[in-house]
Amino acid sequence: MKSNAKLWHWQLLYLLLAGLFFSPDALAQEDKKQKVFLMEIGANIDPRTNRYTQLALDEATRVEADHILLRLNTFGGALNDADEIRLRLLEYPKPIYVYIDKNAASAGALISIACDSIYMAPGANIGAATVVSADGQAAPGKYQSYMRSIMRSTAEATGRDPRLAEAMVDASVDSTLSAGQVLTLTTSEAIEQGFCEGRAEDIDDVLQQLNLQDAEIVRYELSTSDKVISFFLNPVISGILILIIVGGLWFELQTPGVGFPLLAAIVAGTLYLTPYYLNGLAEHWEVLLFIVGIVLIGLEVFVVPGFGVTGISGIVLVFLSLLLIMVNNQAFDFTFVPSDQLMESLVSVLIGMVGSFVLVALTWKSVLGSRAMQRVVLSNTFQSNEGYRSANSAEHLIGRTGIAHTRMNPSGRVMIDDTMYDAQARDGFIEKGDTVQVIDQSTFSLRVKKV
Repeated sequence: MKSNAKLWHWQLLYLLLAGLFFSPDALAQEDKKQKVFLMEIGANIDPRTNRYTQLALDEATRVEADHILLRLNTFGGALNDADEIRLRLLEYPKPIYVYIDKNAASAGALISIACDSIYMAPGANIGAATVVSADGQAAPGKYQSYMRSIMRSTAEATGRDPRLAEAMVDASVDSTLSAGQVLTLTTSEAIEQGFCEGRAEDIDDVLQQLNLQDAEIVRYELSTSDKVISFFLNPVISGILILIIVGGLWFELQTPGVGFPLLAAIVAGTLYLTPYYLNGLAEHWEVLLFIVGIVLIGLEVFVVPGFGVTGISGIVLVFLSLLLIMVNNQAFDFTFVPSDQLMESLVSVLIGMVGSFVLVALTWKSVLGSRAMQRVVLSNTFQSNEGYRSANSAEHLIGRTGIAHTRMNPSGRVMIDDTMYDAQARDGFIEKGDTVQVIDQSTFSLRVKKV
């Protein structure tokens, strides 16, 4: 009887322990798959890449990814964008691994070192992180010093040799591997120096080495809206948008009140400015520069007579703003803007602006003669031989003579029968007091010649 009671106590204890260790929550936790979030960088590091990494890590947080795997293949890019990406990777709470698929040069090396683990493809390289200017020459010493410091501090933060990281920037740093040159490590050298965790044939091989081959893979892709934004960042598309902006403004100024050209210019301006602003290329002052330029052109057309300083200043400001928005300059500092990117942007803006004027010149008459324009533009003329007369008509003065009341060079005023008239000399200049004869008239002035 006692033995049965003792057995019953042991069975109860077993059930309690089983309920504790094999509860539904514990079983669910046991069955939960690890989630790996895969993102890729396969181009130069620039504001677009910067924004891509931010969007990707935000999405990884949203889907509750357990691991981040970055596939990287880049020859480098903008230092300021690489630095922001580096900090973003260092501060992310989940482990981040990078698979270097052939190249991690310059800014790519900095981004790789910021990851928790590095895996490299056979034949891959990492290093050569010297800061260069737009012409490909080494940047001034202050930039090299900053790059050395962030490479060193990043390596320290992720447990790698900081002297090797610094040698990737400065050839003077003592390293038996660099032989007087900035350091670049092959896959084997990186593994030997503890800079790389292993060699991998592909992404699946990386997952196998991390024991995550059975994990759920979430591949990040840009949303439709972000793809549209990237599409409009293409220099060719930017050039077409500039053509529409300038051409639309010109058509509207020539036919005020029509509205369609102005609407096209506003839509094109929005499509041009918004993507660059969202990607960090268009600064507030650059957008303001564009607006001020448009205002100056409007003042020249509607307020200031003739075409002078105001109009030219407006055109220059619009041109500069469109160019500066397309390149990642730092307050007119183009040190880190690649020369090919600067030339590409310059050509796009020039083609857009010149092309718009050519387009206007070629299509102006056909556009005005189209049915759509005839509906909104008054094209009827009212001739005097048809019985129409202007309230300011001065046809009765044609042939009459008078005296130049002011010097006409070529515009001025004349006195005819004790009445003052605005007039314009047909040929050359007429001095005050000379006798003149009216040869023609318009709504606003007479045309005269010296007798």
